[in-house]
Amino acid sequence: MTEEQPTTGADDTIDEGEIAADYIEGLLDIADFDGDIEIEQTDARTTIKVGEAGDDLGGLAEPTVVAALQDLTRLAVQQQSGGFSRLVLDVAGSRDARAQALQAVVDEAAAAIVGGAPRVALEPMSSYERKLVHDLVREHGLESESEGEGAERHIVIVPA
Repeated sequence: MTEEQPTTGADDTIDEGEIAADYIEGLLDIADFDGDIEIEQTDARTTIKVGEAGDDLGGLAEPTVVAALQDLTRLAVQQQSGGFSRLVLDVAGSRDARAQALQAVVDEAAAAIVGGAPRVALEPMSSYERKLVHDLVREHGLESESEGEGAERHIVIVPA
């Protein structure tokens, strides 16, 4: 019995998008969900989109489930490729929904800072979410920094 090798591109690199899509497709089959899978590749990272906003994929689009599926998919890619994976998973528009929720959190925190709060600490979040928040905070003309380690890493917003 031979093990199937991951797909390689013209530059002989492993296609993490294909590995991730295959893994997600297998999970969808097990859960008996239908969902189109798209692979979007940029220089910085690969995004796997499962379904579209409003698709009924049960609870798979819930933020904690998406985060867990993303971690599992990254592990599957890392196991097959032997390298670190920075892929992002978007289930039924969950990424846009989370970005909107983070915008609301930042807007509320910015209002608190303008109202005189010396600093506002946000809940722990992933590195991708922290990057989005740092960008949103800058748009408000405020400053932010990450504090904490591991699962407790979070952003603190302060006046500029």
